[in-house]
Amino acid sequence: MIADKFTSATVLFADLVGFTPLTMELAATEIIELLEGLFSHFDSLIAKYGVEKIRTIGDNYMVASGVPVPRPDHAQALAHMALDMSEYIHSRPVYRDKRVDFRIGINSGPLIAGVIGDKKYQYDLWGDTVNTASRMESSGTAGKIQITRATYELIKEEFACEPRGKVTVKGKGELETWYLAGVNPRHRMSTATP
Repeated sequence: MIADKFTSATVLFADLVGFTPLTMELAATEIIELLEGLFSHFDSLIAKYGVEKIRTIGDNYMVASGVPVPRPDHAQALAHMALDMSEYIHSRPVYRDKRVDFRIGINSGPLIAGVIGDKKYQYDLWGDTVNTASRMESSGTAGKIQITRATYELIKEEFACEPRGKVTVKGKGELETWYLAGVNPRHRMSTATP
């Protein structure tokens, strides 16, 4: 058994909106082609940002940053990746005359990571941070990246975030959330200046 506790990491969940109706309308090969195209691109972003793909389950994609190797910019790395994911999705909005969109949710905080299994090993994550990230996705809006206060506090200088207000989140009550809107133009200018 391998298990580690991380004091600060960031988790992202992305889910294809309206996937179940698509499975009724498209052939199996078309569904796989759609997911393969999207997830292959997402996988290339994993390499670009040096983050960790945890798993895909159906049309759900889970990524973490700050695990298995801690890094101080874990939230920023996933914010950049989420924006790139969103840009890619919106640049290809139609698949076989069907609108394709994602909900993305992000949360930051402590978590436990480890490898489980006897025959087939799997690296996975546990804890309230993970559950809340999942809830950010499920309570989010199609085409938007919803983040928690914990993530907002880590990225607010570098990224433009729009307050969403309070959202009722299963198992958490009301949480104040934001939409990640882009890179803060002031930050982009300050980092470009020598």
